[in-house]
Amino acid sequence: MSFAFRLEATSGHARAGWLTTPHGVVPTPIFMPVGTAAAVKAVTTRDLRELGAHIVLANTYHLMLRPGSDLVARLGGLHGFTGWSGPFLTDSGGYQVFSLAALRRLDEEGVRFRSHLDGSAHLLTPERSIAIQEELGADIAMAFDECPPYPADRAAVEDATLRTTRWARRSRDAHRRADQVLFGIVQGGVFDDLRARSAEDLIGLDFPGYAVGGLSVGEPKADMLRVLDGLAPLLPTHKPRYLMGVGTPEDLIEGIARGIDMFDCVMPTRNARNGQLFTGEGKLSIRNARHREDPRPPDPACACFTCRTTSRAYLRHLHAAGEMTAATLMTIHNLAFYLDLVRRVRQSILLGRFEEFRAETLRRLRPAPGEPPGQPELEPSS
Repeated sequence: MSFAFRLEATSGHARAGWLTTPHGVVPTPIFMPVGTAAAVKAVTTRDLRELGAHIVLANTYHLMLRPGSDLVARLGGLHGFTGWSGPFLTDSGGYQVFSLAALRRLDEEGVRFRSHLDGSAHLLTPERSIAIQEELGADIAMAFDECPPYPADRAAVEDATLRTTRWARRSRDAHRRADQVLFGIVQGGVFDDLRARSAEDLIGLDFPGYAVGGLSVGEPKADMLRVLDGLAPLLPTHKPRYLMGVGTPEDLIEGIARGIDMFDCVMPTRNARNGQLFTGEGKLSIRNARHREDPRPPDPACACFTCRTTSRAYLRHLHAAGEMTAATLMTIHNLAFYLDLVRRVRQSILLGRFEEFRAETLRRLRPAPGEPPGQPELEPSS
């Protein structure tokens, strides 16, 4: 199957569609579990299939350092290497270079940096990022970009935005793999005019899809939503839109309301390993002493394996004892919650009831002032 994107229904800016890739068809809106090192932490590919995951994200920076993209290519690319038969998306490695690498130095050619693993020296350029992603064999690759930090002054963000466009052109020109598509990444920080310029320049390069990068990096939530409001009417309606690294269940709903089709975030897996569970009534800290003898499942409304078989008391015991099983069971639940959320959002769009669904779901996740939440927020561990 070749790459294609088709919209099936809209509700305001919210969209329900189908993303066709060489390794499967993905219903949108969609949440992509993050498999940074070609594995979603604490779960197996069997778990992902049973959870109904459709597409998984892997990371160029981490895989170029270990085990090396050439080794992955020799073993059948990401699909052969991992046994995951569904679609993969790889990010460009740019964000990780800027956030993880030691002693980095940026110029027009690319970024020179030392590995956070062993201090070895590397140069990552748009051409090298594309070559690595082609070796990894993901269905969707990302153009190499510069993600400015927050806060940053306007001049620095403008420089990064213009360089991102130049690097996007080089990424496009370097891309050769016919069974893989390349998305451009809109940058511009929280400056509306820079975001608009970035979008216009990248649209001119005619990418098959567009990502929004550089958000959820510390800026106020209102700024993130304002940026998305401004981009919704600018990005092509017939191409997929991907909001990178975002975020909470509320963020997904608000992003979808602003025309976003694809999301990824480490939050459901990372929070699971730290004892925090997402439920339809808010967040639940399994560490809290009130769960010591609680026979209820984490979320009575959830049908995942964890909620069908495991009590809060048992999860609290496993987590307190440092048992690896705790991370697996809680990760299964959190991923099930995220994947079920986007399925229900999609259904509400198809039924023409998205705004009703959005209001009711946000009300349950974010109770009004003075209204007690259905589940406790993070509380001190006992």
